[in-house]
Amino acid sequence: MTTARVTHVCRVFQLLPDRGTVGVTAIDKRSVEGKVKVGKLGLYADVQADRAHHGGDEQAVYAFAAEDAAVWAAELGREIAPGEFGENLRTEGLDVSNAVIGTRCAIGSAEFEVTIPRTPCSTFARRMGEDNWVQRFTDNGNTGAYLRVTRKGSIQAGDEITVTFLPSHGVSVKDLFRGPTPAQARALQDAEKAGELQLTPKVVREVLRVL
Repeated sequence: MTTARVTHVCRVFQLLPDRGTVGVTAIDKRSVEGKVKVGKLGLYADVQADRAHHGGDEQAVYAFAAEDAAVWAAELGREIAPGEFGENLRTEGLDVSNAVIGTRCAIGSAEFEVTIPRTPCSTFARRMGEDNWVQRFTDNGNTGAYLRVTRKGSIQAGDEITVTFLPSHGVSVKDLFRGPTPAQARALQDAEKAGELQLTPKVVREVLRVL
């Protein structure tokens, strides 16, 4: 069985001009070497330019699977470099997009909790420079996952990913991205009441929308 691990740790390389409301974007993430400290709001020396829609403790770290990047590389006919999707963690051996909401994973000396899927935006589309990118990414459905930091620490490329807690509700990142069914929404509510996880405001809105 393949051991799940982080293949690359990425953080902002430079702020780029952008036509969005902020005027710049921090989507240009690139791989770094050595240990990187992880705090409540994410990786040390990483930033988010549009903090109304990115960052915060519920979107502190963004993880994307190397397996999903390989699918896009084949479709686009070019390499998808670590960090090109704006991810902080490029992973291997873990189906990030189908991870159960609230799953906790230890990486290095830090611990993370799966919170919400990534929603593609116009900045991401401009970054990729591909026709109909937002719709194509949406149709693919393998969005990667945002993570909450549940224990501060440090991480580096090559660290194993160990699942420390798996909630019983079974609702995945992809389920949430596609739109939860009423049964899934109730399962999320019940899991929060049972103390298995803390739903983000975005998840709460999705739950209330279908109940």
